[in-house]
Amino acid sequence: MRIVDLRKPDWKSDERLKYLASRGEILEEEYEKTVKEIIKRVREEGDKALIEFTERFDGIKLSPETLEVPYEELEKAYESIDKEVREALEVAEERIRVFHEKQLENSFFKEERGIILGQKVLPLEKVGVYVPGGKAAYPSTVLMNVVPASVAGVEEIIMVSPKPNPYTLAAAYIAGVNRVFQIGGAQAVAALAYGTETIPKVDKIVGPGNIYVALAKKLVFGAVDIDMIAGPSEVLVIADERANPKWVAADLLSQAEHDELAAAILITPSEKLAKEVVKAVKELLSSLERKEIAERSIEKFGTAFLVKDLFHACEVANYIAPEHLEVITKEPMALLPELKHAGAIFLGEYSTEPLGDYLLGPNHTLPTGRTARFFSPLGVYDFIKRSSVIYVAKEGFERVANYAEVLANAEGLTAHALAVKVRKDES
Repeated sequence: MRIVDLRKPDWKSDERLKYLASRGEILEEEYEKTVKEIIKRVREEGDKALIEFTERFDGIKLSPETLEVPYEELEKAYESIDKEVREALEVAEERIRVFHEKQLENSFFKEERGIILGQKVLPLEKVGVYVPGGKAAYPSTVLMNVVPASVAGVEEIIMVSPKPNPYTLAAAYIAGVNRVFQIGGAQAVAALAYGTETIPKVDKIVGPGNIYVALAKKLVFGAVDIDMIAGPSEVLVIADERANPKWVAADLLSQAEHDELAAAILITPSEKLAKEVVKAVKELLSSLERKEIAERSIEKFGTAFLVKDLFHACEVANYIAPEHLEVITKEPMALLPELKHAGAIFLGEYSTEPLGDYLLGPNHTLPTGRTARFFSPLGVYDFIKRSSVIYVAKEGFERVANYAEVLANAEGLTAHALAVKVRKDES
């Protein structure tokens, strides 16, 4: 983990900073040809291609009859997992549900003289949730992606996951998934986007995955909606001289263990703290089960930036626009107005990011790779659609018709103007 000094007027031109800011870019040229071919074959061949790719990439031999996990397996998994884990999942589900219920939107109508205008809010009918599987279990991802859809009122929630294990299936049962298919990768995204003989076509695909999944989501966008194109995980910690270096180091490593492409960044005005954190990271690394992954992540992207003061720290954080942003300072709330771009903001030394990952309530599906400048966390609003509602009576028509006709003629759209004029002439 290197220390970089940004206490200079042209700090935005720093090479390390630019390197970190660009790390979230998807390597499209390297992977796009393969992903396009997978999508094409699944679209044309349906289950046959899906089964072939599942065996090739995930080592699972399936048939059209075994693509779907029987629903009773979800209940069986729920009953079989450790009582402690089941209780933790239920607590997390409840907290996530309560938080997301605050995001519900209602239809509305407003009435003028002879005009009624409104907005009708409806849930999406069918949503596909991608949950990574294989070597690791991600029941928290199930809860974070399924619960908002459930709260929104989505009629059918379909989960895809390669080699789903009991924890993942139990979480699906708790959260209210309707159907589960044991498929993954770009082929699962293609199946959800276009449908096969067995997999239903959905209206939207949400959930994280590797670069193949992310690129597949990008390529099928338009045929279906997607939540966002998620890249490798990242955490940025703003800390002052009073922060506990061991706590900061542990928080940085909590993201570094995700992926060798994950980024762990410290921003501080204290050189002493920066050096202590770098030392603590080295010491804590040896105790990690995923030590090799975390080491590679820290070596590639681990950085402690030195800044002039905490307000400068906020400027740098806004430039990076991180997925997770922790503020471990004497008065963290005082910096909140200065922070513009972050997926989730954790204030105070006890607000460690993993609490948000699992059960506090706000969603952990967050924008990465600087996309927090324009994307938001996954929420209920991602699972609804809105229709405008317009009613115009004669009185209302007479109040606005002339203006509409004038504007139509100004744009040279004479048929638009005619549609208004014939009603004026015959009223």
